[in-house]
Amino acid sequence: MRRFFSIALAVAFVFSLSCKSSKTGSSSAMNQLTKKEKEEGWVLLFDGKTTDGWKGYNKDHFPTGWEVIDGTLHCKASGQGEAGAADGGDIITTKEYSNFRLKLEWKIAPGGNSGIFYLGKEDPKWAAVYFTAPEMQVLDNERHPDARAGKDGNRMAGSLYDLIPAVPQNANPAGEWNTAEIEVYQGSVWHRQNGKTVVEYHLWTDDWNKLVAGSKFPALNPDWANIAKSGVLGLQDHGNDVWFRNIKILEE
Repeated sequence: MRRFFSIALAVAFVFSLSCKSSKTGSSSAMNQLTKKEKEEGWVLLFDGKTTDGWKGYNKDHFPTGWEVIDGTLHCKASGQGEAGAADGGDIITTKEYSNFRLKLEWKIAPGGNSGIFYLGKEDPKWAAVYFTAPEMQVLDNERHPDARAGKDGNRMAGSLYDLIPAVPQNANPAGEWNTAEIEVYQGSVWHRQNGKTVVEYHLWTDDWNKLVAGSKFPALNPDWANIAKSGVLGLQDHGNDVWFRNIKILEE
């Protein structure tokens, strides 16, 4: 009986580790495509090992403020907000996209801020990708003051930053992984967070122009509302630790 009890304990311990690994997503399938995804035409944008296909915004190299660690793209905290590290800054794809579905997972450190950008343009006159691109916000809603800024929660996680709040607000707490999906098709845009559609809007319309006019963006770039029909994807260095993985795209 004692021997049976010991074996049962060992089996339970292994099972608990397996469940924990599954919950945190640390499985052998990380940064890989399923058979179905391959058949549908999905492409990995991050292989979990290299920075191939990525570069710094307005840089000719991948910045040292980022690293590949444990199968993630990790922005190393500088503690200086957007001022960032000497060789930090946003990272962008080396390819542009127009109609697509982008999927990825993100995890933010306590008090952290970051973002996912799309349809951005690289331009030497701008210091960061947000001068030209819409942003799906990445945030610790509980601690970062941006969650209390803006209007009606439009700077909380999943939101179209400073424009449309994510509803429902379903982000997991700092230190836990979240899934994100951005779909863009002929100007229609959807943000999906943890399996729920939280934002839907349409670019280049009168409603879009009115929305942008009431935001912070015209003061940054008077032509900001004229979002490009094709552009780069970007991940933000806001001076905080943030991790991204399982980044994949399907062009439509």
